[in-house]
Amino acid sequence: MAHHVSISTDEQYVFTAGLKRKLFIAFGVGLLFLIVGIYFLSTADHSGTHDAHAVVASAEHGAVHAGGDHGHHYNWMTRIWANIWLNNVYFTGIAVIGVFFFAVQYVANAGWSVIITRVMATFGNYLPIGLLVALIVFFLGGHDLFHWTHESLYIEKLPDGSKNPEYDAIIAGKQGFLNTPFFVGRMVVYFVVWYLLFRVLRSLTVKEDAEGGTAHYYKMIRFSAIFLVFFAVTSSTSAWDWILSIDTHWFSTMFGWYVFASWFVTGLSAITLTIVLLKENGYLKAVNESHLHDLGKFLFGFSIFWTYVWFSQFLLIYYANIPEESIYFVDRLDGHGGYYNPIFFVNIILNFFFPFLALMTRDAKRKLTFLKIVTVVLLFGHFLDFYLMIMPGTVKGNAGFGLVEIGTFLVFGSLFVYLAALTLSKAALIPKNHPMLEESKHHVVY
Repeated sequence: MAHHVSISTDEQYVFTAGLKRKLFIAFGVGLLFLIVGIYFLSTADHSGTHDAHAVVASAEHGAVHAGGDHGHHYNWMTRIWANIWLNNVYFTGIAVIGVFFFAVQYVANAGWSVIITRVMATFGNYLPIGLLVALIVFFLGGHDLFHWTHESLYIEKLPDGSKNPEYDAIIAGKQGFLNTPFFVGRMVVYFVVWYLLFRVLRSLTVKEDAEGGTAHYYKMIRFSAIFLVFFAVTSSTSAWDWILSIDTHWFSTMFGWYVFASWFVTGLSAITLTIVLLKENGYLKAVNESHLHDLGKFLFGFSIFWTYVWFSQFLLIYYANIPEESIYFVDRLDGHGGYYNPIFFVNIILNFFFPFLALMTRDAKRKLTFLKIVTVVLLFGHFLDFYLMIMPGTVKGNAGFGLVEIGTFLVFGSLFVYLAALTLSKAALIPKNHPMLEESKHHVVY
């Protein structure tokens, strides 16, 4: 039986000075770690490790990667750019999935989630930062991350008429899509449209609080539908641009879905963890075990969906054993001195086996402690997933987990949390004039 829930619809999140101080400290520590890590990288002797991996790389890439690296020596700055790019892609995913999940609630006319929709609509303010960082990294470090940006790859004949040894027929065939003006143009369009639609949706939900009625609600449905249609296309094309094009020779028709699945589980984990932490700190009193149960089911179900996409992509490529396809997994299983092999299997354990077993029971999905543990593990697990997508194609055998990696994550993470907390504090936690608020207050899952 559903019980009446007495809630304050003017419940407001307070971004405390204590939390701000902790985030500033985390940002400062991260920046310090990053600076010290950069110093150590810049003064280290990379010749030994690079040469050791060069033999393995040449054997693995020989016939498949015609026009590969063309003898370019390892640049220690590549690891810096790769870490910044990795973190930006990761947190951009959380930001845009927050908007995506918010839009889904309105298009689906969902009633159960009304009292937690404001949490979903807090992450989008990171998107302008994401665009700025992406542009800076691409223009300053693009040659280190994206092999296709080297102009020599597209010149078939040298001025004297001889054959250009660096010419790459495969990459040259993709020039219509992979060229700097079109790449940057797409990037700007993705971020700008995502952010503008986020601002429209955010402003409409705040206006609904002030003015009441259903006009704003129906506008949100229309703009949410526009966002979902646009995101349906750009979630895949952005994955091709920002991650798949790093391994320029490789291709997978499932890669867009794979990145979306990883982004979605990461975003769901961030949303759920935020709700759990708010509730533990005395906010969102109206959130009951049934709301937590539904969030737990989403985490459980989409962790399985991620595994389904991961396994489907892996199995088809592994079974066919076509060199130009299988090289992607060879790199991650056996390549680069076997560095990525343990991470490859830990990725599966953290992102499938752990949430599958931890959230299998009904009670586990209803407990704050269980959800907190699972979401933290998934956030780390899917960070490893993006690490596996980006690092082998950029830094190759020169990757690691050190001060640079920890520092970069702390800088981005603290900035992201600061923006989210600031956004959350700007409006009431619960949309008091939402037409389905009563349904959400009485939500029960038996």
